Amino acid sequence: MDASSVSRAPLDPPLLCDDAESVVAALDRLYRTQIEFLQAGFQAFRAGELQGRVRAVYPMARLVVDEDHAPIPAATFGFADQPGVYEGSFTRIDLFRGHLSKQFAQIIENHAQPIEVGLSETPIPLPFAFPDGMNVGDGFDAAAMTRLKRHFDMPALALMDDRIVNGDIRSNPGDPLPLGLFTAPRVDYSLHRLRHYCGTAPEYFQNFVLFTNYQVYVDGFVQRAEALVRDPGSGYTAFVEPGGRILRKDGTAIGVPAQRSPQMPAYHLVREGHQGVTMINIGVGPSNAKTITDHVAVLRPNAWIMLGHCAGLRNTQRLGDYVLAHAYHRDDHVLDDDLPVWVPIPALAEVQQALEKAVADVTGLDAVGVKRIMRTGTVASTDNRNWELREQHEPDRALSLSRAIALDMESATVAANGFRFRVPYGTLLCVSDKPLHGELKLPGMADDFYRRQVAQHLDIGFRTMELLRALPPEQLQSRKLRSFNEVPLQ
Repeated sequence: MDASSVSRAPLDPPLLCDDAESVVAALDRLYRTQIEFLQAGFQAFRAGELQGRVRAVYPMARLVVDEDHAPIPAATFGFADQPGVYEGSFTRIDLFRGHLSKQFAQIIENHAQPIEVGLSETPIPLPFAFPDGMNVGDGFDAAAMTRLKRHFDMPALALMDDRIVNGDIRSNPGDPLPLGLFTAPRVDYSLHRLRHYCGTAPEYFQNFVLFTNYQVYVDGFVQRAEALVRDPGSGYTAFVEPGGRILRKDGTAIGVPAQRSPQMPAYHLVREGHQGVTMINIGVGPSNAKTITDHVAVLRPNAWIMLGHCAGLRNTQRLGDYVLAHAYHRDDHVLDDDLPVWVPIPALAEVQQALEKAVADVTGLDAVGVKRIMRTGTVASTDNRNWELREQHEPDRALSLSRAIALDMESATVAANGFRFRVPYGTLLCVSDKPLHGELKLPGMADDFYRRQVAQHLDIGFRTMELLRALPPEQLQSRKLRSFNEVPLQ
């Protein structure tokens, strides 16, 4: 075989599928065939036996919506807004089987049209054919990488952008429209990034995600998770830590924790069907908040919630009071190019109601009592950790005009990216200091504050996720997250 020839995996003819399970099974079969072909080619390369190029492509699904299409007024997902041909590429079907089955079932029911499954023209980059990481072996240097690129497709940034979710797709008449929010290479890229940033495999991530910016919350989460896994009536089946250590229901553990903490460690309280809870310590700042939510979004979680601390901006607030965000003043800047600040980020009723009820359930307070310890209003997020050190006239004016009641560095970013990626979101913060009123969080005060408040705050987070898990998906997936020209597959 000469250097210009291209060897391809077997090309199966397209298949028309009338039910969701057939669609998912066909996509899975095609995907496995393609990556196994790439994996075999890589083994031949390592053995010095490969001469030509090797190419595999992602499977694809196609939906045709004709001119007789009628809008589905009550649906929140699983339908097309306009007639046309919709196409999407797919990866890791094993990981998304439940989600895809639900989505395709809704699409087929709403449109009474079969789904065509075949092969796309999008190459699978060689590293993405190894979900657990590609082992290149000792002695793999720059020259070997150059040779590798002659034989295989490598990741291309042009295929991994967010034009679909950002509404930047400009198609010519007759061109296919996107079927889903992400291309397969974009999903594969994020799955690899999640393993890198969080220290666990993407298959352990659960559908309900808690973000925090304090290690003390993680410590409390670990204690609760271990107790719940050992409780036979909890419904949780395992607890997974960074590095891959897994605590099982019988109390035994396999694997070892990570020797070095990853940048944004993730902890997973596992439940059947990915219906458990994941907590990620995103650290400090909007950049981290954007980075991790950019990647968690491809997993299509049912909801994500920010639990953290904030500066209270009203003199009537007390340390330890809660703040339920119903609006966001965005001064974080990391999403300005993807989601301009003039775009409103609405509160989602289902999430807000769950958070407020969780506060009442955990504290045992009635409606009047909840109002004494929790304030609802605008949360401002800044990219300047030392905002207190600036001349205060302009910051004070902006916070006053926005009617902000609290300030942090991550919540607006987490909420804005939830809106951008169509993931239900919410924020419940705890007032840890009041800089505008001379109440700073000093070391001794902070220690006492953490002991008193973190346990209750975490209890509220767990209770919120229980309430959200009890909602049907079509109710939780708010229509507020859809645009007027939305993709069918959410």
